[in-house]
Amino acid sequence: MNKVSFDFNHIPDLPAFYAEFVRQFALTESFGANLDALWDEVTGGIALPVEIDFINLTASRKRRFGALILLFEEAEEELEGELRLNLLEKPVAKAKG
Repeated sequence: MNKVSFDFNHIPDLPAFYAEFVRQFALTESFGANLDALWDEVTGGIALPVEIDFINLTASRKRRFGALILLFEEAEEELEGELRLNLLEKPVAKAKG
C-alpha cells in the first residue's frame, strides 16, 4: 500500500493543501483545486490502495480543515479499504534501521 503524508505545519490553508496534493500525487495543472475536484481524484483518479497521514493536525486545524477531513473520511468509507486516513497530532517517529 502506497503511503502519503501531509504535514499541516506546512499547510496553512486549502489552496496550500491542494498544491501539496497535486505535488504528492503528480497531478496535472488541470486539477480544479476545489472539494469537488478533490473528491473526483480521491475516488477515481489517484492510484489505490493508499494510506494517507494528516500529521500535526491540532484541534484548531481540525476545525479549519473540517470539510477536507470529512471528504477523506467519506472516501475512506466508500472505497472500502482501498484508502486509509490517519489523523495524527504529532509526526510519526521513523523506525531506526
